[in-house]
Amino acid sequence: MPPKTEQLTYASYLHIDQLLDIQQPRSNPPEHDETLFIIIHQVHELWFKQMLHELDLAGARFREGDLWGVYNLLKRVRMILKTIVGQVDILETMTPESFVSFRDRLDTASGFQSMQFREIEFRLGLKREEVLKYMPEGMHGRDVAMERLKQPSLIDDFHSFLASRGGEFPSEVLDRDIAQRYEPNECVQDLLVKLSQESPEMVNLFELMLDIDEGLQEWRYRHVQLVRRTIGGKHGTGGSPGVKYLESTLFEPVFPDLWAIRHRF
Repeated sequence: MPPKTEQLTYASYLHIDQLLDIQQPRSNPPEHDETLFIIIHQVHELWFKQMLHELDLAGARFREGDLWGVYNLLKRVRMILKTIVGQVDILETMTPESFVSFRDRLDTASGFQSMQFREIEFRLGLKREEVLKYMPEGMHGRDVAMERLKQPSLIDDFHSFLASRGGEFPSEVLDRDIAQRYEPNECVQDLLVKLSQESPEMVNLFELMLDIDEGLQEWRYRHVQLVRRTIGGKHGTGGSPGVKYLESTLFEPVFPDLWAIRHRF
């Protein structure tokens, strides 16, 4: 007889034992709020993983011309962004005093080292050379993030989708260096206005993309305020520039052409 296999349970399917064992405070004895700090950041990384999962399929659907497939995927991304913004509220219950009680145990660990967040930026099209100085050789996840930097972004997938809808599409946009950040283009903006006026279903897509853009900016803003609230003007752990750098990233649009046409309606 074949060996009896263990029955699949909720705990075994989700690997609950392993999941609950990876919150390991470094303070000794453990400071109460360090567990919260670890869990929130681990949950963020899980949501980042899911966002990349959705954005990759959304890009494929863009290139297939599947408008409603893209719409459903991006709607989920929008809801994930709303969720992680809401989780900042939980972290803000931690006072500066409680954070200081274990901050020195973080050594050089810093949120700047979240390579999944860099992947999200690169996947969306926020490709900025200056972030590379915070990604030294050998950093965990750097190689994967660098591959994202070299690959087409969601905005490139979007342009492919627009080109497939008919009409002339600027060749300099389709043939651009995809490792560089996309710069707004008036011809693309003209096409967006035309599609908005002629295709109501496209309006829904454009508004959803702006929701995502706004959601990312909202998360950045809440993150800046969280850092300011907990460490003020101090440098971040590991020597990261803290609030000053985070402020410089606020209000950077993912889809600049969609913002540029708002006054034309």
